[in-house]
Order: sequence, then structure tokens, then C-alpha cells
Amino acid sequence: MNLRIVRKKIKSIANVKKITKAMQLVSAVKMKKSQQAALDGKPYRYNLERIIQAVTAVVKPEESILLSQPEMAIEKDLIIFITSNKGLCGAFNFNLFRFLLKNFDLKKTEFITVGKKGATFLTNIGGKIVADFSRPPSINHVSPIFQASLFGFLKKEYRAVYLVYNQFISSLKFESVKKTVLPIKKEELCEGEIIKPLIKDFLIEPKSIEIINELLKSYLEEKIRGAILESEASEHSARMIAMKNATDNAQEVIENLILLRNKVRQTKITYELLDMVTAKESIE
Repeated sequence: MNLRIVRKKIKSIANVKKITKAMQLVSAVKMKKSQQAALDGKPYRYNLERIIQAVTAVVKPEESILLSQPEMAIEKDLIIFITSNKGLCGAFNFNLFRFLLKNFDLKKTEFITVGKKGATFLTNIGGKIVADFSRPPSINHVSPIFQASLFGFLKKEYRAVYLVYNQFISSLKFESVKKTVLPIKKEELCEGEIIKPLIKDFLIEPKSIEIINELLKSYLEEKIRGAILESEASEHSARMIAMKNATDNAQEVIENLILLRNKVRQTKITYELLDMVTAKESIE
């Protein structure tokens, strides 16, 4: 191989390494901010679930349509599908696509998409998108997303509404999950934890039927907001890991090319010495 070509490749890959390293650092900062935002809202959502669990324990399901599944002749679900707007984040979106196809029948499902990658994927496979909220910032679209899903559920167009997204676990781990938004299932509140209220007997004023729906709506909006924040934290985490792997791979390629460069240069010098010796011997 030509020595000049090897040097050119080393320089080119070194430039790529600088870019991936910078993207890794940027993703690490963004992940930290998104992670903090997701964690800051967890105490509020958890305590809201505690209140709802305590209230729903004394409320009959028929008192709120949000607690009961509508009777339908057609079995059709709505999925709020949260993906990323950009790529270069490893298997973040691919694992979510595979999880979706494994757990849902696209013929009996409609979608509200949050993220361009999910919208493009569903368009390519023939999924029906009823609303798209892919334009950032997604966190400002929580109320419209909730209103669109609630409207369809109350009109009995959908049997149930689900959230499908990547749940943030740690800086190095996330997993694809499916969570029910509507109807609200008591066993999913506080992740199945049985809450023992400090006050066993409490009075709801004016009436439980008058406040339960508003309380449940607030809870559902916070659930969607939390899912979007966790998905963003997972996305930045996945991109940080992907860019770190790309940087490490670039360094490995550079080291191999440096070895190749040294071998090519050594071979060139050896040939030049042989030519000099041969020329000398031919003269003598």
C-alpha cells in the first residue's frame, strides 16, 4: 500500500475520532440534565400515585370511565410511541421497534408518535399514525398528547391506551417497556406496592365522583411527561455509549494503521537499501 494513502487514512480517522469524542461529551452533559429532570419529577409522581391509590380504594370503577374498560365490538388500541428525533444512538430505536412488533398487532393498533424515527418506521411498515408530535421540544406537547388520547378513549374508539418507550434505569442501561395509560389499573399504581395510608378513614369532599376524574387526568399527564423525560435520558445515554464505542474503535483503527505505516515505511527503506547495494555491486 502507498505510504501517502496510509497517512491520509490516519489523518481522516483522527478527525472522525475528534468528532465522536466531542459528541460523546455533549451527550454525557445532556444525559445528566435529562436524568436530573426525570429524577426531580419522580417524588411528585410517586406521591400522586399514593393519593390516587388511596382514593380509588374507596371509589367504585363505574364512578369514572377512566377506571373502566369500555365495551367495544372492535378491539383497537392506541399507542403513544416515544422514540428519538436523531440517530447515532446505537440500538436505542431498533430495540424499541422490535419490542413493538413483538407485543402488538399493527392491524389493531393506531399510533401517536413522539419522535421522527418512530414516525418514519411506522410509515414504512404501514402503521396508522393519528397524530405526530415529533417536532421538539416534546415536553411541551404533553397536554395535546394526553387530550388526543383521552378524546379517542372517551369516544370509545380505543379499547386501551398504552405508552411504549425506553425506560431509563442507569447511565449504562435502559429497557423497552409497555405501560397502560387508559384505563387506569390499580395494580400498576406505585408499581404494585400496597400503600397503607396514615389515616384509615378519610372523607372526600364534596364527593369522590366530582374530584376523581380531575385527579386521574393530572396523574396521566404526569405519567406521559415522565415517560418522555425518561426516553430523552435513555436516548442521550445510548448516544454517549455509541459515541464512546466509535471513539474507541477509531483509536484501534488508527493504531493498526500506524503499524501498517511503519511496516510500509520500513519495507520502502529496505528496498532502497537493496537497490543501493545492487547498484554498487553492479558497478564493481
